[in-house]
Amino acid sequence: MRLLQADVDITTIALLLGHESPDTTHHYVELDLQMKERCLRKLHSLKTKTQRFKPTDRLLKLLESY
Repeated sequence: MRLLQADVDITTIALLLGHESPDTTHHYVELDLQMKERCLRKLHSLKTKTQRFKPTDRLLKLLESY
């Protein structure tokens, strides 16, 4: 995970771990929230201003009731 977070390519990680293919490495990889956010930022155009979702108090109250 640390190598992925440091933007090391999955193929390189597979070779370092001695895996036959990157497909094997994918079984062990978990995407953390920070990595997801970084990925999503790359998808947005530089012209697009994005904001992180902020739930309303009403929504939070509803979710907490479950």
